[in-house]
Amino acid sequence: MKNRKVVLIDGNSLLHRAYHALPPLKNKEGLFTNGVYGFMTMLYKILDDYKPEYVSVAFDKKGPTFRHEEYKEYKAGRKKTPDDLKMQFPMLKDILDRMNIHWIEFAGYEADDIVGTFSKHCSTKNMDVIVVTGDKDYLQLVDKNIKVLITKKGMTNLEEYDEQAMFDRYSLTPDEFVDLKGLMGDKSDNIPGVPGVGEKTGIKLLKKYNSIENIYENIDEISGKKLKERLIENRNQAFMSKMLAKIVTNVPLDIDLEDIKKEEPNQSELLELYTQFEFKSFIDKFDKEIIQDSKEKIDTEVEILDSKDELYKIVNGIDKGNFIFKFIVNGENNLKDKILGVGFKYNDDKSYYISFGDEKDTKEKLNILSSVFQNDKIAKIGHDIKEDILILFRYGIDIYNVFFDSLVAGYLLQASQKEYSLKTLADEYFNISMQNEEDLLGKGRNKKSFDEISIDTIADFIATKLNIINKLKKVLLEKIEEYDMKDLLENIEMPLIKVLADMQYQGFKIDIEKLKELGLEFENQINNLTEEIYDLSGEEFNINSPKQLGVILFEKLELPVIKKTKTGYSTNAEVLDKLLGKHDVIEKILQYRQIVKLKSTYIDGLIPLINKDTNKVHSSFNQTITTTGRISSTNPNLQNIPIKTEEGRKIRKVFVSKDKEHKLVDADYSQIELRVLAHISGDPKLIEAFENKDDIHAKTASEVFEVERKDVTSLMRSRAKAVNFGIVYGISDYGLSRDLNISRKESKKYIDNYLKNYSLVKNYMEDIVNIAKKDGYVKTLLNRRRFIPEIKSRNYNVRSFGERTAMNTPIQGTAADIIKIAMINVYRELKNRDLKSKLILQIHDELIIETHIDEIEEVKSLLKELMENAIKLNVPLTVDMNVGNSWYGTK
Repeated sequence: MKNRKVVLIDGNSLLHRAYHALPPLKNKEGLFTNGVYGFMTMLYKILDDYKPEYVSVAFDKKGPTFRHEEYKEYKAGRKKTPDDLKMQFPMLKDILDRMNIHWIEFAGYEADDIVGTFSKHCSTKNMDVIVVTGDKDYLQLVDKNIKVLITKKGMTNLEEYDEQAMFDRYSLTPDEFVDLKGLMGDKSDNIPGVPGVGEKTGIKLLKKYNSIENIYENIDEISGKKLKERLIENRNQAFMSKMLAKIVTNVPLDIDLEDIKKEEPNQSELLELYTQFEFKSFIDKFDKEIIQDSKEKIDTEVEILDSKDELYKIVNGIDKGNFIFKFIVNGENNLKDKILGVGFKYNDDKSYYISFGDEKDTKEKLNILSSVFQNDKIAKIGHDIKEDILILFRYGIDIYNVFFDSLVAGYLLQASQKEYSLKTLADEYFNISMQNEEDLLGKGRNKKSFDEISIDTIADFIATKLNIINKLKKVLLEKIEEYDMKDLLENIEMPLIKVLADMQYQGFKIDIEKLKELGLEFENQINNLTEEIYDLSGEEFNINSPKQLGVILFEKLELPVIKKTKTGYSTNAEVLDKLLGKHDVIEKILQYRQIVKLKSTYIDGLIPLINKDTNKVHSSFNQTITTTGRISSTNPNLQNIPIKTEEGRKIRKVFVSKDKEHKLVDADYSQIELRVLAHISGDPKLIEAFENKDDIHAKTASEVFEVERKDVTSLMRSRAKAVNFGIVYGISDYGLSRDLNISRKESKKYIDNYLKNYSLVKNYMEDIVNIAKKDGYVKTLLNRRRFIPEIKSRNYNVRSFGERTAMNTPIQGTAADIIKIAMINVYRELKNRDLKSKLILQIHDELIIETHIDEIEEVKSLLKELMENAIKLNVPLTVDMNVGNSWYGTK
């Protein structure tokens, strides 16, 4: 018959361990959860691995213990428990209650003593006892029935000690281990021990004498004059330290094994807590039926409209209020794929769905709906509404009063999330279970299309979406107002949606012949470079294979090995940069890689994205991807078209104006981030430089390198430019040394000189880091908020990233806000003046207008006016402008 099994856990030790092992996780309510999450991860592993019949968790009770009475300095100097850890103790105990797991604390004693008493009690009953802790003091409890599991690295890596393992590791018995602690002391508990006696000396003494008592009985035998003196001088301290280190095993507990018997958890109550704390991986452990039962039920009442007449009657009654809508498209491209229907909801009324037939039927039904979309008294509400606007533009319908998008609102509240699907937001804010497209249609080979799904199913699906969007509107708007981001949402992010949709709809013309020519040019360069690399290497090989390249470079050519990986030699860009100058082949390989990447990404990659009817690419402009607020673009990524090399710049030659009647006007903010830095920091030297229209990089160079302005060289200016922009990004001396290929000592001197000259910039950097540590977030001038949990990390590299992010976000985020304001104002003004010119691209701090040749001067004038006055700073905003037939020609 198997022995009964009991698991006893030191709750304080494990919760502290988890808190320090994991990054500072928070739920949407701002509750820190990392300690609890780590503890529960460990607990689940223990329960799975050991399957105990009995479980108890012991905690320290606030207040002094008998050890404090014996030695007032016990645990003195120990850091206070952080507030974000303190709040997690009641959270953990609440979870344990709902799991029906026994927990206990006892005045005057520590968790160690409670576990010690329980463990010895259970051992006398011949039970198998598993003690779990991060504290090696517990090793003194080990006996034939008691094993101690000590947490190692992370939260699930455990080291198991039984009597044999104890002896193998320390050559001591558990009883002797207490004496070792008495001799060594314990800094963490402020137990003094005998000064100068460490683990090695302590073990040596105890192997011979077995206990502190025996050591002092045989003190005259001790060899080593200093050791003997220390032992004699600290006799009382040694005995007191042993007493402090000894775990009490007779705490007056009323022990009843039935109290700690493992019971089934209260599933619904536990699920409620896990949902509140956002412990998704734990929620996934529950049966689907229990999860489903816990979810809030959503109203799916929907009326399917069968005819245009029915649609007209409903639409005719809509004149103001909220109009929530979503199109169903049979594909992913809203500029070309078939539109199957639209669901809509007016105010809090029931939902409606109407399906579309052929192109004629679609146009007629959209024409009926156009009166709603073009009525600016009706607030348009949706999720990822830009995609719906593209459909309207495709059918020549404008839209006014885009009031709320739950995708964008969700992003504003937490810009670091991976995604903001309706399903994610519904689960996050309401604990609502809903299908997304993948759930409905499947994926992979078995994926269906919407036209294979019944109209009833589609109508229910769309009604659920509309109702969730309606619910989200209320809660997200309240949260946005609480965060003081209402103006940001209403005056920047919402108007921007239509601007981005129009840019995407307009597209950018590609000169296909020029693209083919460039492709051939790159191909010839690749072939020539391939031959040169073969000649220099002395043989042919696969240049694209890191393994084969590594053999050539480091074995055949015997170049110095910079870095190795699990699979062999590293040949990444950083390694090749360090090898430059050591062999002619390195430069050729770097050139080869550059051209291959340009061809594959911007020639071969661009061709399938060109619209065959218009010869344009219609990049998707995204406002919910970056953590700083910047707009990004995909398919193709126009933000990433190379600019630093001439070969890269050639790609811009293929982006041209749509016809001979139009040219491209490119307007680019000059050094916008440095100007924002001048405003935010208030540094008088920086402000003066911009007000006087100084060459800011030359000015910085004269100050950083401590030379007269006339003596600034082009190299000095180039390096000062790297310092200027590096400061904006919170660059370290290591980062700058790497970028400029100089020593860290030299780069540190550059940064120190910069901060000495621009002292208020230094103050800003220190202040903003402190604000981020205190509040957990930083803000732009327009109140865009970014949470930075990394700044409280115990890991130096993670914390340093958080500090750099804190410095950079208000600057880069404000610059992003400014360009957005400019885009909105320019878009509106072009429309208000009824100009033929269109805004077709935003890239970082730059706008491109496809401008009719008769409107060039007018467009240049309005661009300058609107961009330079987008926001009032303490320094002027300036815009550089160029005109050309291609993007390349505007630079």
